[in-house]
Amino acid sequence: MKLVGIFAAVIGSVLTFSGAFAAVQSEPVSYQDGDIQLTGHIFWDDSIEGKRPGVLVVHEWWGLNDYAKGRAAMLAEMGYVAFALDMYGDDKVTTHPQQAQEWSSATTANLDAWRQRAMKGLEQLSANSLTDTNRLAAVGYCFGGATVMQLAYAGADLKGVVSFHGSLPLPNGDEAVKIKGKVLVEHGNDDAFMPPERVEAFKAAMGDAGIELTFHGHDGARHAFTNPDAGSFGIENLKYDTAADEASWKSMQMLFGEIF
Repeated sequence: MKLVGIFAAVIGSVLTFSGAFAAVQSEPVSYQDGDIQLTGHIFWDDSIEGKRPGVLVVHEWWGLNDYAKGRAAMLAEMGYVAFALDMYGDDKVTTHPQQAQEWSSATTANLDAWRQRAMKGLEQLSANSLTDTNRLAAVGYCFGGATVMQLAYAGADLKGVVSFHGSLPLPNGDEAVKIKGKVLVEHGNDDAFMPPERVEAFKAAMGDAGIELTFHGHDGARHAFTNPDAGSFGIENLKYDTAADEASWKSMQMLFGEIF
């Protein structure tokens, strides 16, 4: 079955699950960042006993929608405990680019607050009784890809971070040396949002800091190439790419096999 088919099946069986027999379970988790009420979702396979590696999942700029939850469910199906965090609060989800831009810009405008919000999600993953806190990773999509890099720059105790079509933010000064784990970047070579100069600057920053970076550029792939609904938002540069989606997911699995 193609990955997009697996993804659809997981969403159908987990996100609408109401019975008692599905192995992958999920529940909402309410938490706070100052005065902001956040609601993430934890996913796990209840047929597995004991602690297991934890993976943080950071959503695209649309908010914590079914796509991000579906990816977390897929990770749970693979044997991890996955937490899909909430970066906006108040159940904010949209399909309108202008609204998404407003929310993401407001979040990233204050670097310390941006990182703190992401750290709050990581704390929720670590606090779960099933999570092996010595084996943590974070994956993010678009806005989420930038967010997991900010976690890494902040020195979060992560054995690996994976950025799927992220904006590749550059570190402030020499803070890239704070990265504690491996970095995997899955990038669309035809992503019009990402100038080649930015890509090269990111690679150089990782190299200068001695970070173990694996960078995969997918020819023909545009922004949001892992999201089957990418073409529905009315933005030309957003397009799903089956080959890039499947290859990038396999690369993530290989990384997790190494670090876990």
